[in-house]
Amino acid sequence: MLPKQCLGLLWYPGKVVNIPSELKYTKSHEWVKIEGDTAVIGITDHAQSELGDVVFVDLPSPGRIVQAEESFGTVESVKTVSDLYAPIAGEVLEVNDMLGAQSELVNSDPYGNGWLLKIKIADGTSLDGLLSAEGYEASLDN
Repeated sequence: MLPKQCLGLLWYPGKVVNIPSELKYTKSHEWVKIEGDTAVIGITDHAQSELGDVVFVDLPSPGRIVQAEESFGTVESVKTVSDLYAPIAGEVLEVNDMLGAQSELVNSDPYGNGWLLKIKIADGTSLDGLLSAEGYEASLDN
């Protein structure tokens, strides 16, 4: 069944998925918010919904250099452990320390307090490969 969209929300049978239009996305379900030369990264509402209750998040230390599409950590839920992939290349500036004690923020607030890390953007052209909200929505239908 195809989803019905209204105001950035998608209704799939039995669940609602939020896809904010101001963010960029990857097919591996990470989102990116650009703040100057920094990218804030998290997992999408769809991803957290599919994972179920998140119980642990393993993130890199600040200073680590990551390449686009490289695994930088994992998210563990009651269902599975999934790799997290860097949407762009750059240096890890900061990780969300709140997730150590409150990993459930990934579920309850994936686009806010559930962010994962901040990366200093190495090359602005790497942003060109990210999906718009519409492109990400289309990838969910495939």
